[in-house]
Amino acid sequence: MPFGKFFDLLQEETIIAKRKINFQGLMIVFNIEVILSGINYFKSAMLSKTYTKYIQSLHQKKSRDTDGVFIGEGTKVVAELLQTGVFLCKDILCTQKWLESNEKLVSEYFAKTPQIIADFELEKISALSTPNEVLAIFEQKERSTIDISGKLNLMLDTIQDPGNLGTIIRIADWFGIENIICANGTAEMYNPKVVQSTMGSIARVNIIYTDLAEWLSKNSKVKVYAAALNGADITTVEKIKEGVIIIGNESKGISDALLKLADEKITIPRKGNAESLNAAVATGIILSHIC
Repeated sequence: MPFGKFFDLLQEETIIAKRKINFQGLMIVFNIEVILSGINYFKSAMLSKTYTKYIQSLHQKKSRDTDGVFIGEGTKVVAELLQTGVFLCKDILCTQKWLESNEKLVSEYFAKTPQIIADFELEKISALSTPNEVLAIFEQKERSTIDISGKLNLMLDTIQDPGNLGTIIRIADWFGIENIICANGTAEMYNPKVVQSTMGSIARVNIIYTDLAEWLSKNSKVKVYAAALNGADITTVEKIKEGVIIIGNESKGISDALLKLADEKITIPRKGNAESLNAAVATGIILSHIC
């Protein structure tokens, strides 16, 4: 018998007496009078179908853009996003266990009352294969300009894998990179997989989407470094305090148009026979040498 139907069966009971109900092969004796109020409370606290569908729709870019929101999941991500205060939290949906363990966090950083939901409800609205006790809805940041002067910045030429983008954002945060300039075809920063992969770093790194060639032409004074296969060995390159490092697409690398705009090419020396490196891995190695 499905869980929901089980509750319906109990709620429809009109005879205030003990009744035997065959539930999942077990004969369970309930005192209907005692438990009806508890069952009714539970059902009233359940998510409505409309709100469930709304949260599910936020797994899609179109819906996120329409409402200007995104979702974050898991204690680490939700806590980081709440504490930084960069994104306004509109709602928190969590298990009772999570709320009891995070009462201080909620009281300090969330003005409303979280919605307590059951595990099976969390599974319905989660974008994760294994839901992690809490899901929160945040407002997206307003698009703004970035200040690149005196800083090392990253430029991503159409990184399409959400996991790669999220990891690069997290790596940038680790090395103190404040800005990432993304090609318009790059994975969306508010994609649930991106948000999850950043582990909260999305709140500490400025990310913009633009036409890269046009952006470079408008910022021609900054030195541009392209991560390529035939560049200078990064182990011999001096530390870079200001400039832009271009990381190319996972399969195509950096476009010819952008390579022509680069002042210098840099490369990770290859010692084995692998054809290429994962974009996020390459970013981490490069930054570890030049930062």
